Amino acid sequence: MQDAPVTIAGFSIDPDVAREFIRIRLSGFFSVDDIERFEAELLRVHQRMGCGRKGGPLTVTDVTGMSIQSQDVVSRWGKFLANPAHRSRRLAFVTGSTLARMQLERASAGRGARVFTDAAEAEAWLFADDASRPA
Repeated sequence: MQDAPVTIAGFSIDPDVAREFIRIRLSGFFSVDDIERFEAELLRVHQRMGCGRKGGPLTVTDVTGMSIQSQDVVSRWGKFLANPAHRSRRLAFVTGSTLARMQLERASAGRGARVFTDAAEAEAWLFADDASRPA
């Protein structure tokens, strides 16, 4: 029996300054070091966007390409999400996996984030009239 392939962590951060919106894509299997690299890059993007003015950007994070993560990594994602330095006015996740949804809900507890299976639905929720509440 062959071991399942391990996929290398990857991410992209696409800011839309005019709409104060960030689209993030995460893929693969992350290590704690990968999360720290991602966090540093996201903080740079937030600084360039001036995201502190209105309580942060609207953020959608697509994790459909992400592998199920280890418990240490899920715990580190929880610390990342709790850090007020990169709060979002609203935070939506897109995933197709039930297990990934459960990991996201656990890591983002208390953030008011929502998890969707459809990216268009997630973005519609982000831009709804009551999008001023921080997540």
